Amino acid sequence: MITLSDKVKVDTSKCIGCGVCVAVCPYGVFEIKDGKSVVVHPEKCTLCGKCVEACPMKAISLKK
Repeated sequence: MITLSDKVKVDTSKCIGCGVCVAVCPYGVFEIKDGKSVVVHPEKCTLCGKCVEACPMKAISLKK
């Protein structure tokens, strides 16, 4: 079974902690912790893709 936490991922090796995903996500899925984006509320993710489009480092992926 795939859960929502499996569907939205941040590649921390690519993430620069710019916070764009935090700003564009209308559901509050992300937070910046220790200089990197972290998925803190995967259950709120609707897989809209705004974070993927906005991330300048292409560090976020969705598995629909």
